[in-house]
Amino acid sequence: MRSAILQLPAQRTTNEQRRVLRAAIRQLDRAEIYLAAVAYMQLDDRASERAVRQLRADLDGLKRHLAALRAGSDS
Repeated sequence: MRSAILQLPAQRTTNEQRRVLRAAIRQLDRAEIYLAAVAYMQLDDRASERAVRQLRADLDGLKRHLAALRAGSDS
């Protein structure tokens, strides 16, 4: 897996590209857990709460985009 990630995108096979996308999605899942933990801390600061909400929305959008790319590479 590591070798697939280290390769340039143009050099990856379709299977390697799917594995890289799956790894990226797993990393985003982990990031989502950390953001949820920060949100749960109730920082009592509107700017922080707004930033966390924005980050979570961006993270969700990126995850959906990568999942769509991965689904497209399956066909």
